[in-house]
Amino acid sequence: MHRYRNHTCGDLRESHIGQTARLSGWVHRVRDHGGVLFIDLRDHYGLTQVVADPDSPAFKEAEKLHSEWVIRVDGKVRKRPEGTENKELPTGMVEVFVSEIEVLGPAAELPMPVFGDQEYPEDIRLKYRFLDLRRERLHNNIIKRGQIIDSIRRRMKDGGFFEFQTPILTASSPEGARDYLVPSRIHPGKFYALPQAPQQFKQLIMMSGFDRYFQIAACFRDEDARADRSPGEFYQLDIEMSFVTQQDVFDAVEPVLRGVFEEFGGGMPVTQKFPLIPYADALKLYGTDKPDLRNPIKMQNVTSAFAGSGFKIFAGMIAADPKVEVWAIPAPKGGNRAFCDRMNSWAQGEGQPGLGYIFWREGEESGAGPLAKNIGPERTKQIADQLGLGVGDAVFFVAGKPKDFVKFAGPARTKVGQELDLIAKGKFEFCWIVDFPMFEWNEEDKKVDFSHNPFSMPNMGTEEFLALDAAADQDKLLAINAIQYDIVCNGTELSSGAIRNHRPDVMKKAFAIAGYGEDVLEAKFGGMLRALSLGAPPHGGIAPGIDRIVMLLCGEENLREVVLFPMNQRAEDLLMGAPSDVTPKQLKELHIRLNLPQK
Repeated sequence: MHRYRNHTCGDLRESHIGQTARLSGWVHRVRDHGGVLFIDLRDHYGLTQVVADPDSPAFKEAEKLHSEWVIRVDGKVRKRPEGTENKELPTGMVEVFVSEIEVLGPAAELPMPVFGDQEYPEDIRLKYRFLDLRRERLHNNIIKRGQIIDSIRRRMKDGGFFEFQTPILTASSPEGARDYLVPSRIHPGKFYALPQAPQQFKQLIMMSGFDRYFQIAACFRDEDARADRSPGEFYQLDIEMSFVTQQDVFDAVEPVLRGVFEEFGGGMPVTQKFPLIPYADALKLYGTDKPDLRNPIKMQNVTSAFAGSGFKIFAGMIAADPKVEVWAIPAPKGGNRAFCDRMNSWAQGEGQPGLGYIFWREGEESGAGPLAKNIGPERTKQIADQLGLGVGDAVFFVAGKPKDFVKFAGPARTKVGQELDLIAKGKFEFCWIVDFPMFEWNEEDKKVDFSHNPFSMPNMGTEEFLALDAAADQDKLLAINAIQYDIVCNGTELSSGAIRNHRPDVMKKAFAIAGYGEDVLEAKFGGMLRALSLGAPPHGGIAPGIDRIVMLLCGEENLREVVLFPMNQRAEDLLMGAPSDVTPKQLKELHIRLNLPQK
């Protein structure tokens, strides 16, 4: 017999009754039922009930056991007594009557329990992450993560993609976040950087003549933590393709994501054909470029209903500035004053002066509330007809310049959907956000600047773009869209991507329009420019976040629940003690002298 086990704790079934089993694992819990000890023994594969009574030669050893001790047991497999079966467990029809126990690893008093799913402070959970990972929910999340990554790899290779590995030690590049720097010992005063993303490398792979690249890539960014972004490092499904249009990228990525979400989504419906929503429409309809389409609420422009109306606040704003608009947030089934007042209080808590509303109730088909009285029944009916609202419904309003109020309008729409339980849980709603603006007006510097990704291809003819004049064609410039796209699922942005600007002349022109000279481009991206000038194919790609995909599929709201050893919000690894001090000798070898801030 094997030194530690001939079965795992998830193996035993009724077919094993009468056999001698040797199991090893952790003591999940011990229950004393009138002198008979029931030990739940757990390993990676499952849980088996082990029984010791005073007649067992191992009874005295069993009395010493505590939670999370690691033990080996030998015993006879037998059927559980009638009425004690546990049909929730694969091993729940049998138990092991123990004849021998060997303690392999006793455990000191636990700083947190493993049994159950109680919430514990984050600092304790992260400091003792190895205990946290023994808990069933977290353990299953990590197993599922590995299965999801295996599935993604298989699907990518089936789609004709080849897996590459790009460097971890590379050069610092300004990609929007702070780099993690690594000092060079043999090149005093110089530093490597950990890659924020393999962006330049994957484009260089396309320029090297390879066609379809992918990688489960580790990325490193020195930025603050968020619920949907891990501090320090994260993983993404990095993809790049040559000789492709935007639609080719969509056609390659959609089957992979749809298949993975169908495979691991627990039977929840998944969008079959991802809709394309222009960026401008996403803001107008949903107040965000990361819309949760499970929420059916769509905002609408109702400026005409308030222009010249008796509601002087909105009417005055509209008359004073043609850029002012009034947007309506419909609230089906929200037609009562208590709910409307609650939303108004919420808005004030968000730093707004309030949230105007109209609601409809029996006997007041012309609408109720201060706004209805101010604008009159005809305009109120105009709003109701436009939005398809009636008795039992309500509508809220935001007014001003859309670029100023949109960051409030989006959360307000979400809040209404949540409060009225309108969000259709139990499905995965995907969409593509497309047609991002290439440029925007920088009010502070009084100039045209890049809006999002400066390395995306402008969505217009090359010759037409090269002929544009930065000063004379300002309105035309601000109307240009980039071939850039995001993929969103249930309100979570999984990735940004783009068809790349592969023409040096177009790239130089784009940077010149935004006020950056060729010297700036050469200094920061000289290597890429040289590569582009020596025969670059049209290419594009995307990089969906692995951690976010797993988070959605595990039904979690925080990435730390699906990452093996995450850092805390301050980018500290409490388990390993990183970041840590280093010795003077190490600093001397790296030619570094510390200049710490004064406490």
